[in-house]
Amino acid sequence: MIGEVSIYGLYVPPLLLLTLAALVVSRLINLVLAKTGFYRVVWHPALFDFSLFVIVLGALTYYTRNWS
Repeated sequence: MIGEVSIYGLYVPPLLLLTLAALVVSRLINLVLAKTGFYRVVWHPALFDFSLFVIVLGALTYYTRNWS
């Protein structure tokens, strides 16, 4: 990962950008799962949503680790 990203002169850490992207992706997955009725078989939906977010964030971090 690179040290920081400049967005119009504002330097932000890359993990912040990856977190925002993971939030969007996990929310889209949540909407699809809710439409299909998957949450009827989930024991704790909030815990499932959080773990899904962590998995998506980990995957995004893994696949973007060599970008410069």
